Amino acid sequence: PVMMTDQRWSHDSFSFYIDEASPVGPEQPETVQNFVSVFGTVAKKLMRKWLATQTMNFTSQLGAGIRYFDLRISTKPRDPDNELYFAHGLFSAKVNEGLEEINAFLTDHPKEVVFLDFNHFYGMQKYHHEKLVQMLKDTYGNKMCPAIFAHEVSLQYLWEKEHQVLVFYHSPVALEVPFLWPGQMMPAPWANTTDPEKLIQFLQASITERRKKGSFFISQVVLTPKASTVVKGVASGLRETITERALPAMMQWVRTQKPGESGVNIITADFVELGDFISTVINLNYALDEGEDDTT
Repeated sequence: PVMMTDQRWSHDSFSFYIDEASPVGPEQPETVQNFVSVFGTVAKKLMRKWLATQTMNFTSQLGAGIRYFDLRISTKPRDPDNELYFAHGLFSAKVNEGLEEINAFLTDHPKEVVFLDFNHFYGMQKYHHEKLVQMLKDTYGNKMCPAIFAHEVSLQYLWEKEHQVLVFYHSPVALEVPFLWPGQMMPAPWANTTDPEKLIQFLQASITERRKKGSFFISQVVLTPKASTVVKGVASGLRETITERALPAMMQWVRTQKPGESGVNIITADFVELGDFISTVINLNYALDEGEDDTT
């Protein structure tokens, strides 16, 4: 597939791999933790349905055009192997397996570039971070682009240097490792609302306030289910209760955006396969003015 310039999106990218046999992930609200502790395996089966915010697997997301991945990393309680997992609701896939899957795609498509945004860490000590950094180094090596000024990162620059991966790391560890971009270089304001109108107002205000230079920028077209909504509507799944109902209004907002310095940069959403979301976001790239830096 052709590499596009600005918009790469996938919210909770690894939730496809949710494992019903696993404990509940540490980022879940107390209400959900209690719900699962009372109802056990049945609750986990329902919760898997609720939490599957991406139904396409990893390779499929890459093949469809997704180039940004929202990653949350966790250890498992009392795990003697100190394994690292992608966390979303229930502990999911092993990190090393997911990173290798991305790498296979990049090796097959040498002009493609992905953004890996490690933005939440649960139960991780210093040695866990060291393990993750080493894993990134072993998997991607020179494919990783060292942190520089965001506006200097054009596709031409990346192709010349043969870099294909930008790793953003929301922890002070990033300051010690040249190939980790600090988390503040990838701001992602969160509306934290179940109301589509409020979400759109928030997205528009965030873009207006966006810093013009110095960082990438995420617009999260994501509605947040309340813990009470999860417990009441868990059997019907997140898709039916929240996203599909609000999809037309959210898609209308996406269609009317302009890319570039004063517009959208990276768009994330739940259920990227619904409607024509992917093609709509990719098409926004063609609205870039000729000669404008294509990654600002």
